[in-house]
Amino acid sequence: MWDWSKDYIRITLQQVEIDVKLGLHPWERHPERPTRLLVTIDLFAYQEAHNRRVPINYDSVRNFLKTWRDRPHTELLEELAEDLITVCFEDSNVDACRVELIKPDIFNEAAGAGIEVYRRRRN
Repeated sequence: MWDWSKDYIRITLQQVEIDVKLGLHPWERHPERPTRLLVTIDLFAYQEAHNRRVPINYDSVRNFLKTWRDRPHTELLEELAEDLITVCFEDSNVDACRVELIKPDIFNEAAGAGIEVYRRRRN
């Protein structure tokens, strides 16, 4: 389990806006009208006792998000989240990650609807 008593660094990409073909509802299935998605990613790495910097390159995660514009229609946010988590853990320095996917335009009465997934690296 993640040990919150240890020092760690959090690298974050906040509310990256991506248009993606996404959703179960009939009104979400028009390829000419993709869904606006806000993606927040937190990458966590333990710090050494002597505060050595742990390098994490978030460019690969950002570049992966850019490919979602051309991705085939995806029904569930959970599928996108799992694919994103896989990319996060391609960096061996990432010990845990949190991804949040929010559809800000889905309901008039809500600021957004979405999911958040937190995952630790499996040993």
